[in-house]
Amino acid sequence: MTAQPTILGIVTGVSSSSVSVDLAISVESGIVVLEGRNYRIGQVGSFVKIPLGYNHLYGVISESNESSTVDLKAGLSKDRKWIKVELVGESLGDSFDRGISEYPSIGDQVHFVVDSDLKNIFKKSSKSQFNIGRLSSSEGIGVSLDLDKLIARHSAVLGSTGSGKSTSTASLLRSIVLRDEKVALPSARILLIDIHGEYASALKDVAKVFSVLPSNENQLYIPYWCVSPDKLLEFLCNNPNESQKSQFLDKAVDDKKYSIIKNDIAGIDPAKVTSSTPLPYRIRKMWYDLSYEDGINWQDLNMTVPAYAVGGEGDFSNLIGPKFQPPGPGASLPKKGGSGVMKRQLEMMRSRLIDTQYSFLLEPGPWNPDADGKVEKDLDDLIEDWIGHEKPITIFDLSGMPSARLSLLLGSVLDLIFEAAIWGRNLKEGMRHRPLLVVLEEAHRYLGKAEPGLAKEMVQRIAKEGRKFGVGAMIVSQRPSEIDETILSQCGTIISLRINNTTDRGIVKAAMSEGLAGIIDSLPVLRTGEAIIVGEAAQLPTRCRFDMLPEDKYPNSSDPKIAERWGEPVGNEIYADLVAAWRNQETKQKD
Repeated sequence: MTAQPTILGIVTGVSSSSVSVDLAISVESGIVVLEGRNYRIGQVGSFVKIPLGYNHLYGVISESNESSTVDLKAGLSKDRKWIKVELVGESLGDSFDRGISEYPSIGDQVHFVVDSDLKNIFKKSSKSQFNIGRLSSSEGIGVSLDLDKLIARHSAVLGSTGSGKSTSTASLLRSIVLRDEKVALPSARILLIDIHGEYASALKDVAKVFSVLPSNENQLYIPYWCVSPDKLLEFLCNNPNESQKSQFLDKAVDDKKYSIIKNDIAGIDPAKVTSSTPLPYRIRKMWYDLSYEDGINWQDLNMTVPAYAVGGEGDFSNLIGPKFQPPGPGASLPKKGGSGVMKRQLEMMRSRLIDTQYSFLLEPGPWNPDADGKVEKDLDDLIEDWIGHEKPITIFDLSGMPSARLSLLLGSVLDLIFEAAIWGRNLKEGMRHRPLLVVLEEAHRYLGKAEPGLAKEMVQRIAKEGRKFGVGAMIVSQRPSEIDETILSQCGTIISLRINNTTDRGIVKAAMSEGLAGIIDSLPVLRTGEAIIVGEAAQLPTRCRFDMLPEDKYPNSSDPKIAERWGEPVGNEIYADLVAAWRNQETKQKD
């Protein structure tokens, strides 16, 4: 074999998409110096090339092994060092493509890849590619992803706590919309569901932030009349029976038809209005009417005059129900009218309506119908407020949302967005014209395998059908093993940071080809902010370090400085402020 500076070894076995390579004696030290740079040989995850005439095959080292062989004639044993390479692409001239058109033969030379080769592999081949960081094995080589495939084919960002998941996600989103810290994609639409309120500090310059409990952010309203009425009723009345559901839905339809006239909504046929039609209705009026029918007694035998108690007509706006005189004994008046079977459900409904932690849903500001049924703003204003503003990113800070109702409320947001995508697909305001990326943080909390609910149902639907309507999903989670398999299997690109749990690693490994198992086994030793990226948006399976964020643009997710804080003297602590913040549901700033 003619000695060449980049020689690594020769092919000794070919199987499916992988090859075995015996290392040359010249590289057994593990380090080669070439052009003033040290190259570590045989590192799992590093690239090699196999020249085949004008064509070069490229592969990724997935295993590195050493075995002993015995020379019977000499009576000696010697060590044999070899590596397993997973073939991933080929180049012809300056053009690089994934996949291979021919296999190498036994005895073909294998070379390690130098920076000039890497620049050819990782150069941007289309306008849809954007830089996200640097190649771990060569800091001078930028790594880019294909934006079209990242969004249309969905993606997942996975990593254990402390792996840099939040910081990497923030870096990735900034890389999508910014070039040299200036907005390069002014028509971008990214909706980030922020469960812990971490991302406002990292993305405030490129994002409009909505919060359930705002301090400096915009108030997030999710109008109850946009929520699936069946799901809303289950929340308000705790699983009413079918008869009670029918009464509720019938009254909702009647008030929606009334709303069309009262709000002068054009272009809607009242005959086609159903309980699912997103039109305003007065939920307090419905509660009052149901209370009236359930508890009424009559002053006359013809049942035309209600037997109100003194001052008992009530006021639906203030949730004061009607009160009636008790029915008389036997056939005497007042005559019993209502059945009283809904009393428990109506009391529960009233308690929900007066609970201030649900004000963002049940008293949705300008989207809340007044006593006459009029609204200041309609559904078009809500969608424009959410995704029609001038910033490329929208953040929904749900850290103040009651966790028990997270699935319902998040599902309602996604339902509203996806329905808008479906029915607006032929309009310039629709998502096919201006696609939307939905980023779902802490996804394992509401997308678990055994987790029922509207959020999981809607994410499954987006994962299966979103591409057709211009809606992509990015799943961000620290526990991939807990996420519904239907959703994770639809993610065409996997970005995996450090994962310590073997079960979670198994899920990531299952999403990749068998030959790359050795690369996935290196997940526990990845550095913070370092990831293995595979899938449709990546040119090759790549080990990458994300770009560092500006000093003042880190998510609010860093670990507390325990040793430093515990070493400080105890100052004046006012626990009354803590309790006041708790009671008012407000996060106070440190003095």
